[in-house]
Amino acid sequence: MKPKLMALLLLAAPFIGLQPAAAQLRVDITRGTEAPMPIAVPSFPTGASVATPAGTTADLGRQVAGIISANLQGSGLFRPLGAGAFPAPGMADVQQPQFGAFRTAAAQALVTGFVTANPNGTLTIGCYLYDVFSEEELMRQGFTVTPAGWRRAAHKCSDAVYSRLTGESGYFDSRIVYVAESGPRTQRVKRLAIMDQDGANHRFLTSGQSLVLMPRFSPVSETISYMSFANDRPRVWLYNIGTGQQEAVGTFDSMSFAGRFSSDGRTLLMSVTRSGNADIYAYDVASRRSTRLTSSNSIDTSPSFSPDGKRIVFESDRGGAQQLYVMNADGTGTQRISFGEGRAGSPVWSPRGDLIAFTRIVGGKFRIAVIRPDGSGERLLTDSWQDEGPSWSPNGRVIIFSRTERNGRTTLRSIDLTGRNDRRIPTPLDASDPAWGPLLR
Repeated sequence: MKPKLMALLLLAAPFIGLQPAAAQLRVDITRGTEAPMPIAVPSFPTGASVATPAGTTADLGRQVAGIISANLQGSGLFRPLGAGAFPAPGMADVQQPQFGAFRTAAAQALVTGFVTANPNGTLTIGCYLYDVFSEEELMRQGFTVTPAGWRRAAHKCSDAVYSRLTGESGYFDSRIVYVAESGPRTQRVKRLAIMDQDGANHRFLTSGQSLVLMPRFSPVSETISYMSFANDRPRVWLYNIGTGQQEAVGTFDSMSFAGRFSSDGRTLLMSVTRSGNADIYAYDVASRRSTRLTSSNSIDTSPSFSPDGKRIVFESDRGGAQQLYVMNADGTGTQRISFGEGRAGSPVWSPRGDLIAFTRIVGGKFRIAVIRPDGSGERLLTDSWQDEGPSWSPNGRVIIFSRTERNGRTTLRSIDLTGRNDRRIPTPLDASDPAWGPLLR
């Protein structure tokens, strides 16, 4: 049976107009885990506990609060307080919180809300944000969802809180595609898998009969590009998440790999190898026509568009060692941007356009680093043994990557731009080659 992705969120609109608040409660996003904001996220109450296919509304209220708390804590910017530090609120407390109890618990902000069941079988999940000290409402939103969509409502509430307190868009209502690995090292089974950014709703997309690598999301559609070795022919494929339909990219008579989409989803960049030499091609998804962009006597691969589509960063050994280069979208004006000790590879441009994440390789040690597009400001974000394959969150603040432990296990990790908030993303099997998708629509 082909996997199907249901649209879970039916409505996302404020209960009443968002009222401007005088309070200027704001998180400094440059501090990372040095000074996370203390925030209270008590269980969301319900008027009457009603059974639903997803559980009772009382149970869902606790779970919604738990997901919001985990999301905010995982960002490294917030410190959710334990539920025992304040009394559980009732429905009346949602719009008239007992601020004194939260001040006593040293909370600076309060996230609260409710979960109610509707006669038509849907749920309404309310989400409110308050400044505890000024006692002002900063934000309120309401979501009407199917019972299966309650987790998305929790993620969207998290995004709204994150956005209001940081001034940036959130990234919690998004998904990750990656390569799930199992079996002995000499006969590794690799399957495409997809999950929510927190590891929930995990499912496999491919059976494992053919080796797969390098999955990448289209930023505007339900499409993933990936490399498959089906029929012993390495090439790039497109996979529609909603329908399960797959199609090969191009009619190349040699290996194609490392596909990555433009920000509008219309163009797919990839490398094609002929006679041991790899060049970069642009593939128009609509017309299915390919344009060759590089023609040097070297290995040019791992291309990634800038957000405006005007430039491309890629890795090449044209200078004698694996390094990063930037060129115009038509293949002209190539300039090297990475220097210093070691090699550099697997670059990916930030959605903001201000940074490029990549893998820095020095003395056999792989680390995640960032650099500006002009080659300045290089910084190492991780210091483990083997970290590689970075991919940006939708808001360009967090990077997901794969880590090979010294025991041979491979895991997914995330790091924020401060380099302080290193987290493991749970997966049921070994995991590698992650790609962070856009915010869900």
